[in-house]
Amino acid sequence: MTESLLIAPEVAPALASVNPTRDELRRWYSLMHLGRVLDDKAPNYLKQGLGWSYHAPCAGHDGIQVALGTIFRPAFDYLFPYYRDLTTCLSAGVTPEQILLNGMSKASDVASGGRHMSNHFARHDLYIWNVSSCVANHAQHAAGLGRAIRSFGMKSLVYCSMGESSTSEGYFYEAVNGCSLGKLPVIFVIQDNGYGISVPKRQQTANHYASDNFASFPNLKVIHCDGKDVLDSVRALREAAEFAQSGAGCVLVHADCVRIGSHSNSDRHELYRDDEELAAARALDPLPRFRRLLIEGGAFSEEEIRAIEEENRVTYEAAADRARTAPDPDPRSIHDFVLPEPWVPEGDGLASVPKTPAVSPDGRPNRESSLIHAVNETMKDLFRENQDTFIWGQDVASGEKGGIFNVTKGMEKEFGSHRVFNAPIAEDYILGMADGFSRVCDGVRVIVEGAEFADYFWPAAEQMVEMSHEYWRTNGQFVPNVTVRLASGGYIGGGLYHSQNIEGWLTTLPGIRIVVPAFADDAAGLLRTAVRSRGITLYLEPKFLYNSALSKTFVPDGFAVPFGKARLRRPGKDLTVLAYGTPVHWALEAAATLAKEGKEAEVIDLRSLAPLDFDAIAASVKKTSRVLIVHEDKVKGGFGGELSAQVTSELFEYLDAPVERVGSPFTPVGFNRILERAILPSTETVLAAARKLLAY
Repeated sequence: MTESLLIAPEVAPALASVNPTRDELRRWYSLMHLGRVLDDKAPNYLKQGLGWSYHAPCAGHDGIQVALGTIFRPAFDYLFPYYRDLTTCLSAGVTPEQILLNGMSKASDVASGGRHMSNHFARHDLYIWNVSSCVANHAQHAAGLGRAIRSFGMKSLVYCSMGESSTSEGYFYEAVNGCSLGKLPVIFVIQDNGYGISVPKRQQTANHYASDNFASFPNLKVIHCDGKDVLDSVRALREAAEFAQSGAGCVLVHADCVRIGSHSNSDRHELYRDDEELAAARALDPLPRFRRLLIEGGAFSEEEIRAIEEENRVTYEAAADRARTAPDPDPRSIHDFVLPEPWVPEGDGLASVPKTPAVSPDGRPNRESSLIHAVNETMKDLFRENQDTFIWGQDVASGEKGGIFNVTKGMEKEFGSHRVFNAPIAEDYILGMADGFSRVCDGVRVIVEGAEFADYFWPAAEQMVEMSHEYWRTNGQFVPNVTVRLASGGYIGGGLYHSQNIEGWLTTLPGIRIVVPAFADDAAGLLRTAVRSRGITLYLEPKFLYNSALSKTFVPDGFAVPFGKARLRRPGKDLTVLAYGTPVHWALEAAATLAKEGKEAEVIDLRSLAPLDFDAIAASVKKTSRVLIVHEDKVKGGFGGELSAQVTSELFEYLDAPVERVGSPFTPVGFNRILERAILPSTETVLAAARKLLAY
C-alpha cells in the first residue's frame, strides 16, 4: 500500500520507517480531525455560558498528539497529559463525550467531576492520570511511577507530556535526573510551540531545543521529531518506546510544533505576535498538511476523506447533545473525598502506659523505649507486615548510619536496597516520587523522610500542596498513600534550618493528616496508624525528644493510636493547657509546680492536629473555663491562633478569661544556646503564662 503513495521527499524516510497500514492512516486522520473539531468548538461553550472557561488549543500539536495517544497502550502503560493534550487524550481512549463533559465541568466528568479546571483530561481506568495545573510537576510523578514499575518488575512504560517551557522548572530537572540515575522506563514528550504563554523560548533557555540541555545525561536518549507530522512523530515514539522498554534508560522526545492560536482563551497573542508570524503559523497547520498527503499520495480519495469528516461531525453533535444535558455537580458534595477513611485501631489509644516496670501480655518484662527506638521498631514491624512498604530519603540507607538521626538504622540491612534506599538531595523530588510511586497499586505504602530537618522541607512545599488535593481533585479516584516523616523543632542548638517548626502553614491544607507525638508509645501508635491508613499523613518527630528521658515510656506490642484523639496527660479543674510535641513536657512540669501552689492544671496532649479532637478540648474548657495554648512555633501565625479562634468561637460562653498563648517570639531560632533559650518556650514561660491566666 505504501508504495502507491505519491509522497513528498521530506516525508519519505518517516513514511518508510513507520510503514503504516491504510487502517492506521484512516484512524490517525480521523483522530486528528475529530480532535480539531472539539478544539475549535471549545471557545463557543464559553461564549454561550456553558463552560470551558479554560481552554488551551491543541491546534499545531496534532501530529505528536495523535502519535502519543495511539502509541500509548491503555490500562497497561501510564500517561500523564498536560493541559494542551486534548487530541492526545482523545487518541488514547477518552471519548468525545468525556472531553465535552470535562470542558463543561459536569458531575459526570470522568477526570474530576467538575472539580478541576477544564481542559485537564483524564481517565483513570485507562491509566490516563489527572494532572494538576502546576506546570510540569507531573514529571516527578512520572519518575516515581517509573521507579515503581522497575521495583515490581512490570513491562509498562510511562509517558509524560508537557510544553518546552516546562523544562525550565527545577523539578523537571530533578525528574530527569532521577530517571537517568535509575534507568527508569519514562518517556518525556516535549511539545515545543516556541512560547511559554507570551514568552518566546529564546528567553527560556540558551539552547534552541530545550531538550538538548539534558543531552549529556547518561542513560537518557534525546529524540527529535516534527510534531506537526504524525508520521515522523510515530517514528520517534516507536524508537523511544523500544529504548525505554529495553531497560537502557529514559527518553526525551522533542516534538517541533507550532502554536496557531493564543496560549489560551485568556491570552491575546496578537499583542506579542505580528501578522506575518501568525500567517506563517497558520501555513504550518498539520491538519490540512496530512489531508493533502493522504489524497495526493493516493491513500484516500477526496470523497473518502469527506466521509471521515462528516462521520466526525455527526459523532460530535451526538456527544454534545448528551453532554449539554448532563447534571452539574451538587454543591453539597464539596466535603466528599477530602480525606479517605483512616485505618481504625482497636481501642482508643488512651491507655496509660506506666513509667515503672511492667509485664507484657506474654509474661516478658517490658522495657522503657526511647522515642527514636519506638519509631525505628515500628517501621520495621510495618515493613515485615506489608511487603509493599518502601522508604527513601536522604541518608536513610547509608550502611549503619540510618539517617542523620539514625531513625532508619538497620532497615536497609534487613529489608534490602530494593525497599530502603537513598534519594537525591532534592526534597521536591523525594515527595513527588512518593506521589507517583504510590499510583502503581492502592496496597503500596510509602514512607519518606521529607527532609533531614523539617526546615529543609520548603522545596517540597509544591508537592505537599499537590498531594493534599489529589483525592479531592480526582473525585475520590486516587489518593497517595504516603507518610511524610520530618524531624521537627529545636532545643538542640541547631539554629537556622535546624530548629524551626512548620506545622502552622501545613495545617491550612485540607487533605492531609498531621500528628505530633510527645512520648514513645504515641510515636509508635501514631506511626502505625499513619502507615496502615490510606492517604497522606505528615508525621512530625520532635527531634529533641528522640533520646530524651522525658519521652521514654513502655510501648505495648502492636500499639496504635487513632487519628483525632487527644490524650489527657494530667487531670485538673482550674486551667486547661493544650500542647503538643516537646512543650507537652513543659506543660506537665509547670502543672506540677502549680499543684504545689494549690492550682490544678489539666494538661491535654493533642497528638493529632489534623484531625483535631475538639470534643476533648470542649469537655475540658467547660470544666476549667480557662485555656492556655502552648507550642514551640512562633505565636504569630502559629497553630495556636487557630486553636484560640475555635475555642473562642465555639466555647466563648464558658470562658472566664481570654485565651492565652505561649510560643516563640516573631524571630528565627538563634544558634547560640543563650539566644535559643531566649526564643523557645520553656517550663518557666509556661508557668508565668498560667499564673497570669489564673489570676485574671
